[in-house]
Amino acid sequence: MSKSPPKHMRYGFMKNILRILEAIITKIGDIVGWLNVVLMVIILAQVFLRYVLSYASIVLEELQWHLFSVCIMIGLSYALTNNEHVRLDLFYGGFRRRTKEWIELLGLMFLVLPWCYVIVIHGWDFVAASWRVSESSNSPAGLCCYWLIKSFLPFSFLLLFIAALTRMIRAACYLFGMEKDAPYAAK
Repeated sequence: MSKSPPKHMRYGFMKNILRILEAIITKIGDIVGWLNVVLMVIILAQVFLRYVLSYASIVLEELQWHLFSVCIMIGLSYALTNNEHVRLDLFYGGFRRRTKEWIELLGLMFLVLPWCYVIVIHGWDFVAASWRVSESSNSPAGLCCYWLIKSFLPFSFLLLFIAALTRMIRAACYLFGMEKDAPYAAK
């Protein structure tokens, strides 16, 4: 009868999967992060057109909001994956490592995952309705293709769901002795 491998060896395969998922989310975040440069150029162009040439562009205004939305939505999963999200450090900073990991695990399990699930499940109907009618701006001079921006909603929350799961697995592995020092441990 063969013995099962030690806990730390069983975690090795899962750790590789976690690294791959985190690398994908980070790469998507890095690519989308460049939209901030485009966003700044659009804002500068809009300011120049409005205050120097006295011309207001609805397309630039709407494009600015669309790009900002995409950056924020994708940035959520990027921040969680890279452990750069905001916490209430007034209390959190003084806790022991195990307490931080429990807070992380339970917070993600009961606050983040259910919210992501609801947005992803109901977001598809929202996106499908927008695609079906080929939704566009109410303004005649506005942008077309609102369905494109709305498609980012379930996609970004699916990424956040995956990021939360990977972080939860890392916290659980630390808490249950499978790893002594997880790389993206709660700080």
